[in-house]
Amino acid sequence: MKSILVPVGSSKNAVSHLQYAVDFAKSFGAKLYVVQIYNVYTKAGTMIKIDHILERESLEFLTKHVAKVDTKGVEISIRTFKGKLVDTLELACNALEVDLILLEPRTNSLKEEVYLGKTSGKIVKQTNIPALIVPEGFKFKSIDTILMAIKSAIIKNEAALNPLKDIKAQFKSTVNLLLVKTPFHNEGDFNVTEDLKSLISNTAYSENPTTIQAVMEHYKENKPDLLCVVRRKRGFFSKMWESNTILKKDFHSSTLPVLVLSGLK
Repeated sequence: MKSILVPVGSSKNAVSHLQYAVDFAKSFGAKLYVVQIYNVYTKAGTMIKIDHILERESLEFLTKHVAKVDTKGVEISIRTFKGKLVDTLELACNALEVDLILLEPRTNSLKEEVYLGKTSGKIVKQTNIPALIVPEGFKFKSIDTILMAIKSAIIKNEAALNPLKDIKAQFKSTVNLLLVKTPFHNEGDFNVTEDLKSLISNTAYSENPTTIQAVMEHYKENKPDLLCVVRRKRGFFSKMWESNTILKKDFHSSTLPVLVLSGLK
């Protein structure tokens, strides 16, 4: 893992989140991009150009923000981008060859019942960038055990497993696989490929209406340091696809990071 990106918002957890990102990047010797995306909304008939003002203020904000953390020798690049959040972020990640994006669960939501706010929810659901969602105030520690929960082990996108491979290799993690049989189960879904099999230490099976419910059943038994799921239209967050906001009552993980892989198919 060579390149990690952190989008910065206005949350009260922003400094803590950036410190986690620095510590995580240092463990891989990776470069860290700290970015802010802004958009310009002007009234009809106005001629004032404020792009350069917003860009300057954004750069100043990011510079002060980075100064609040212990960078520990990690190479940090500050960038600002103008445009719509999801499209611009995806373009930036492709241009910078980003391997992983680190997200706060809630960038500006103050509602305690919210797990993923609208901004983070949009990024997780509407992009195809591998993402690591880090709980608020979470301090970096070794990732010794990973619980990977999927309902289909079919892998056509060979690069999809790269973030998981990198984390396992770096921390010498144990990866436990949970295969979930839902009402959408198809024949062959549990045929684990050799590539995935090489990462797995133990495999368990569960029959549940959703992957979320299966994870909740097996969570205490596995005691993972990281939960790994897959981004699919009918994947882990499918229950909440209609809304970008995800409530804690639907997914109440505030104690461990969640790695969201790109679609395996």
